[in-house]
Amino acid sequence: MTDSRPVDRPVNLDLATMKFPITATASILHRVSAVVVWVGFAFALYLLWTIQASPEGYASVAAMFADSFLAKFFAWGFLTALGYYCMGGLKHIIQEMGYFEEFESGQKISWLAIGLGIVLSVVMGVVIWA
Repeated sequence: MTDSRPVDRPVNLDLATMKFPITATASILHRVSAVVVWVGFAFALYLLWTIQASPEGYASVAAMFADSFLAKFFAWGFLTALGYYCMGGLKHIIQEMGYFEEFESGQKISWLAIGLGIVLSVVMGVVIWA
């Protein structure tokens, strides 16, 4: 007679205690940045529509970015997400061409994508707040 009960295994569902490989972290960041970019595009399109609608609309958007830290912060967040999304997409394209597919080389290109995303984030911060 066979026992059909499931085997008792240790189950750890606490994500805070798990150590993800850098490839998983890069993938998760790429997905999160995609959500931020798509939501941010809605606001960016509204701002572009306001700017082109009239000179008063342009002046109001320019004044908002000149006076509001929060507007600059959201623009920086959107551009940071867009920059990392592009780096992650470029990483995927390179891997689809057959390069950096092994785990060790995949780690290296993941670190590169994250590093370039950070560099783009700093550059966008300097451009926005300079």
